[in-house]
Amino acid sequence: MEAGVASGALPPGSLLPPMRELAGELGVNPNTVAAAYRTLRERGVIETDGRRGSRVRSRPSSTPRDALRMTVPEGVRDLAEGSPDVALLPSLDGPLAAAARRYAQRPTLYGAGPVAPELAGLARAGFDADGVPSGPVAVVSGALDGIERVLTAHLRAGDAVAVEDPGWGGALDLVPALGLRVLPVAVDDEGPRTDAVARALEAGARALVVTSRAQNPTGAAVSAPRAAELRELLARHPGVLLIEDDHGNGIVDLPLHPLGGVTRHWVLVRSTAKAYGPDLRLAVLTGDAVTLDRLRGRQRLGPGWVSRLLQYAVVELWTSGAVDPAAVARSYAARRDALVEALGERGVRAHGRSGLHVWVPVVDETVVVTRLLSAGWGVCAGAVFRVESGPGVRLTVSQLTVEEVPVLADAVAAAARVGAGARSD
Repeated sequence: MEAGVASGALPPGSLLPPMRELAGELGVNPNTVAAAYRTLRERGVIETDGRRGSRVRSRPSSTPRDALRMTVPEGVRDLAEGSPDVALLPSLDGPLAAAARRYAQRPTLYGAGPVAPELAGLARAGFDADGVPSGPVAVVSGALDGIERVLTAHLRAGDAVAVEDPGWGGALDLVPALGLRVLPVAVDDEGPRTDAVARALEAGARALVVTSRAQNPTGAAVSAPRAAELRELLARHPGVLLIEDDHGNGIVDLPLHPLGGVTRHWVLVRSTAKAYGPDLRLAVLTGDAVTLDRLRGRQRLGPGWVSRLLQYAVVELWTSGAVDPAAVARSYAARRDALVEALGERGVRAHGRSGLHVWVPVVDETVVVTRLLSAGWGVCAGAVFRVESGPGVRLTVSQLTVEEVPVLADAVAAAARVGAGARSD
């Protein structure tokens, strides 16, 4: 069945035969079929809805959301791809050369600690400056790697995870791929809505994943009032695992308002991807001692550690002044704010409080994406980021110039009007 899903022979939504019927057809014990169906559910391939039976998931884990993205034709301005502005990324020549010199003086051998002391000290100082509770530091291969390791350290197949909706497609894919259940949580400009989080916790969520700043796709950032509300709520649910994703560190000018410390188990993870380059594949995280101990113990049995060469390169980037985070944040904010303002002037509601993206709610994603493509703009359909929330499109500003904003805003406004008319017809 899994091979059939991967090949397309069993498309999304396909109804699977009842277990007893399939057992009779195959001449095996019904418990064997039940075990196979259970394994498929845990792998995120199928879902079961009581008497309605089992079906292939609408978005199986073997079909990640990135596969749903449109290919932007040559000659079209690509605002669909979510990478940072290459012009704002530092050169890695110097940092990597410095890391190589460190390695030449003291090669990393088996048995060395998983975290370079210099990196651990800098990471901890950064956490302290932002009011993140004290805790040990670990290094992982990017934010999603850290989130996966934390989830598997505490949860088991069938547990529910509260995830932002709309939210990062990577997290929305990861949860079912681990055999966990997604409980969508509505988001506004100030982060996850407190009432939505409360409903998810009452529904049995064992974990909550929150994007601290530069939320993808809406640009939301957790405000001080929202953080106070969420901390008060989480204090009433101390057994919930809290995961905070602060991938926006280094590219936003809004302060961090951490939530960690009110539940027994929590982590905050910071990736270097957006500020220093996606190919560094490095993130630092901190959290409670039990969670970090489990994470590092399992890491030792897999990759062992993240390359000290990369760790030393990040140390150089953090200490050399190669990047001015304030200037980077201003550059992204100028483009993002100009686009949100221009859309508002044209009667189009848009969101983009921080980060690289602007989210525009629309009536019909397909019509808007198609119209913008014909106008020379490639944008990302919101289906990549949604579970239950309304339709929208995401525009990434990292490839945009301020001078292009009025033309783009005109095109978005025209496409949105056509999309609304198509749906009402």
